[in-house]
Amino acid sequence: MSARKSERLLNLVICLLVARTYVTKERIREVVEGYAGLTPDAFEKMFERDKDELRDLGIPIEMGTIDKFFSDDIGYRIRRDVFELPEVHLEPDEAAVLGVAARVWQHASLAEATSSAVLKLKAAGIQTDQSALSAIEPHVGASEPAFDPLWSAVVTRTVVTFEHLRSGAAKPTKRTLEPWGIVSWHGRWYVVGRDRDREATRMFRLSRIGGNVKTIGSPQAFTVPAGTDLRGLVSELAPPPPTSEAKIRARAGSCVSLRRRATAVEPYEEGWDLLHVPYADAGVLAEEIASYGPQAVVDAPGDVLDGVLRRLREVAGVPV
Repeated sequence: MSARKSERLLNLVICLLVARTYVTKERIREVVEGYAGLTPDAFEKMFERDKDELRDLGIPIEMGTIDKFFSDDIGYRIRRDVFELPEVHLEPDEAAVLGVAARVWQHASLAEATSSAVLKLKAAGIQTDQSALSAIEPHVGASEPAFDPLWSAVVTRTVVTFEHLRSGAAKPTKRTLEPWGIVSWHGRWYVVGRDRDREATRMFRLSRIGGNVKTIGSPQAFTVPAGTDLRGLVSELAPPPPTSEAKIRARAGSCVSLRRRATAVEPYEEGWDLLHVPYADAGVLAEEIASYGPQAVVDAPGDVLDGVLRRLREVAGVPV
């Protein structure tokens, strides 16, 4: 299906969905982008094909009389209560795609042609209900404050700078990125692009970026390398999945990040809990635990405990 045809069908759906009454073919021809300029015969044929195609897609176009006293005054509409889908349960990858679509919709609001169609209906005296648009708007969001500015930068090809808090680090570091795209990976959002500070391809988890994303320079400042596979890059750059488990004693109310990842939290003794934390890299976990100082103590395994002790000795200036 061509982009022009897709836009025309979407505009037709919106026109019939937002109208509170039946809309005549003459009015549809006036307000829906794609029908203007056609001869009456060409419009008639295209409109009938479009109606049939939408019905084949399961969209219930209803026909009825506009005035009960004039049965030959026929119009069309889509009833919202019939059109709306029940709750749909998606797989993570499907939800990721829909999540991006939802954000694109929110940023674009409505295409210019669609907005024009709604305005023309109002100008013609036809009552509209724009809340009905929610029936075709995807509703999967990303709560991270960095999503909106990063998505805008991806679309406009604008360089950004932000503070990124690496796992286990005590303080965030400033990064400068040419954002190529945003991808959902195992339930988390990541931005992928060229890190100008490291002169290499990098990815950053959005939940570790604050809402302080700032643009640098003008739009269209970079190009994404041809053939770039964002999901392939994420699978290469993403940390490996956890393969081991550490048992860590944590003071009550502390070690929030460790608690969030723990598969189990057991009462240990007064003021302490025992956390069961999965991990893939003993060194990375040891660095994070060491950053908590006396709030966290490793019970097992030995390689994580050794890594914590080595880091603490380095900080204290004690020979390892």
